[in-house]
Amino acid sequence: MNLSRRHRLTSHVETGSMNDIMFFLMLFFLIVSTMVNPNVIKLLLPNAKSSKQVMKQPITVSVDAAGAYFVNKKPVQPADLETELTALIGKNNLDTPTVVLRVDASQNVQKLVDILEIGNRLKIKMVMATQAQQVAGK
Repeated sequence: MNLSRRHRLTSHVETGSMNDIMFFLMLFFLIVSTMVNPNVIKLLLPNAKSSKQVMKQPITVSVDAAGAYFVNKKPVQPADLETELTALIGKNNLDTPTVVLRVDASQNVQKLVDILEIGNRLKIKMVMATQAQQVAGK
């Protein structure tokens, strides 16, 4: 009398798709690791008793389409621009002065270069103001 079963049940786990899953995980971690900035210096900054934040007001130099110069919305002659900037920096006691340049797009590059040369002589940080480009269809 044979009591044993002829068909034995075996458990089997399909691992055919395991290679695909491991490949996608490896690809994901490689892409993510390139996005991380490895040159970050972690610092524990000291605490201060006063939590007052000092907001710096930048100086604005504008040149409109007609070629007129303005410093903080005040009209200035191009020849007096350097003296006006020197006076503003001295009056406001700015350690690292910042000037925002707003030059009309119709002006030639020479006016921008002239202002940048003045900023270079006065050791001023110059930032050019731009307008965001509009995307067609939005």
